Amino acid sequence: MSRVIAAPSSAGDKRRAFRAGLASGKIQRLPGAFSPLVAMAAQRAGFEGVYVSGAVLSADLGLPDIGLTTLTEVAGRGQQIARVTDLPTLIDADTGFGEPMSAARTVTVFEDAGVAGAHFEDQVNPKRCGHLDGKAVVPVADMVQRIRAAVSARRDPDFVVCARTDARAVEGLDAAIDRAKAYADAGADLVFTEALADEAEFEKFRAAVHVPLLANMTEFGKSELLSAQTLENLGYNVVIYPVTTLRLAMFAVEQGLREIAETGTQRALLDRMQHRGELYDLLQYENYNTFDSGIFNFSLEESWQ
Repeated sequence: MSRVIAAPSSAGDKRRAFRAGLASGKIQRLPGAFSPLVAMAAQRAGFEGVYVSGAVLSADLGLPDIGLTTLTEVAGRGQQIARVTDLPTLIDADTGFGEPMSAARTVTVFEDAGVAGAHFEDQVNPKRCGHLDGKAVVPVADMVQRIRAAVSARRDPDFVVCARTDARAVEGLDAAIDRAKAYADAGADLVFTEALADEAEFEKFRAAVHVPLLANMTEFGKSELLSAQTLENLGYNVVIYPVTTLRLAMFAVEQGLREIAETGTQRALLDRMQHRGELYDLLQYENYNTFDSGIFNFSLEESWQ
């Protein structure tokens, strides 16, 4: 079915697809989508889902990733992205935007926004980017309450609640593993451990934790960049590339702006741009024309019969 206005798949369809992907034995590759258009491009490129990064949303708003964004802002962007793609959307819920009751409300708001799942982290507020030094984590019992609240609030049992632990850089790998087990016992469907160092640590984590696992392959961070195939071979279920598309786009934007500032024209940049026709194809302009003519092919007189 062709997309017009919104993707044809329902939120329930996408949540079930995400659940099936987690159980498939094939790694689910989720590039970061900083806009609906990027999500559409990810679907066309053959990915299994898309990811909405809190760090990227903060950056797009001109803010650092220290918990300054609101639930309304994040849910709004998630809804915009989930609306246009048949792919499941996993969204970053930071620390749940407050106390455990706020985490519960966050789940209901994200369900209404049409996303397939959200991850909640065990950092204190104000939080920091997961690959920076100076992080602090809450006591295990506090995070268990956060996860239990999130799980208890969902109305769609297919909505995926993911628990993220930042304890590797703060308390060490063994403590991160213990936390992951506690979060799984609290009801987390998926565990995301941040800032593992190398393949050996990813392997040790997988061997110790018996729920689906998510790997973060962000650039310029603390983790070795492993291929999706390597992660699949290790037994990981999901890999995210949270900031990749934003970094690619901003690099090109900055180069282009310098070119125009120096030369006074964008002529030399044309071969590095998406052509108008390619954009229109991605947006499926023709489907809108067909839809429009199909709806408005009546006369006023006939409409009163």
